[in-house]
Amino acid sequence: MESMTLKCPVAVKAKVTEQLKAQMAAEIQDAIRKADMELQQIEFHAKRVMTEQAKVDAQGLTALRQQIDAEKAKRVEFKTHMTEKLKETAALEIGSEVVQGTMERSVTVSVGDNLHEIMGAEILLEDGKIIAFRS
Repeated sequence: MESMTLKCPVAVKAKVTEQLKAQMAAEIQDAIRKADMELQQIEFHAKRVMTEQAKVDAQGLTALRQQIDAEKAKRVEFKTHMTEKLKETAALEIGSEVVQGTMERSVTVSVGDNLHEIMGAEILLEDGKIIAFRS
């Protein structure tokens, strides 16, 4: 066998621009708004469900309250995390690079190829456009 085709990860990085910071901040704020809406919905449904449960079986109220509180705590924790991410996004320096994810590529390798170079591939974006390929 002279060569082999492999699937290799490719890191996707973005150069920080004002546009990218604004886009990231908007996505985070949208996630925070959705979490707020979910909290309101949980509270609304909780009142109704708690009232119904009290009529049927008062013993189940404690377990139901714990379930509701756990769901609310998840949303509050998520909001706290996203608020931290919003602060981190605001602190990003223009021109720095941030990882946005990974993709896969197929690569044909042969005897003598430098595998470390192939595995360290990156794509650099600026405002959504590819500006460089790196190895």
